[in-house]
Amino acid sequence: MTIQLGSIAPDFEQDSTDGKIRFHEWAGKSWVVLFSHPKDFTPVCTTELGTVAKLKGEFDKRNVKAIALSVDDVESHKKWTGDIEETQKTKLNYPILGDGDRKVSNLYGMIHPQANDTLTVRSVFIIDPNKKVRLTLTYPASTGRNFDEILRVIDSLQLTDSHSVATPANWKDGEDVIIVPSLQDPELLKTKFPKGFTVVKPYLRVTPQPNK
Repeated sequence: MTIQLGSIAPDFEQDSTDGKIRFHEWAGKSWVVLFSHPKDFTPVCTTELGTVAKLKGEFDKRNVKAIALSVDDVESHKKWTGDIEETQKTKLNYPILGDGDRKVSNLYGMIHPQANDTLTVRSVFIIDPNKKVRLTLTYPASTGRNFDEILRVIDSLQLTDSHSVATPANWKDGEDVIIVPSLQDPELLKTKFPKGFTVVKPYLRVTPQPNK
């Protein structure tokens, strides 16, 4: 199955280190970061799971829940958790889905046969409170994920959902943004952007971040 941006994230029921998860019910009105791992006791993934645990405060500020997946079973996850907490110096504070039957992996297209016909690739899905998929990323096994980038994307999505703006390359929260080209009414522009804006080109208008 191919997950496309804007599609509804598939619902599922699966065991996890926090007990049975009914995904849509568990997600509630929160944003969700779902990220997968090829198997337990892998070195890069151990660092990633610890990093996400340390970022809980940042996720909470953005109304985001994190949930991981690995194709091994929950008992294996619980043993791996001990290694994660020991080596990464943090407590695991979010669930890891067991997926020995590959149900969720197949629902989300996490098995890429040309890479490996049994193990999940290292995918990331950002899902909004309406259960729509807003971002997908797939990383090679050798490269650890950049969770600062994932937070940056969430900041951008939440900002652009509530204001008529887009964010430029390498944008970070607090920096100038771009007014969407579809907004042309002069009076509406004055109302929406009281701080003013700079016309670089007719299609490129830069303004201070509206919610700062």
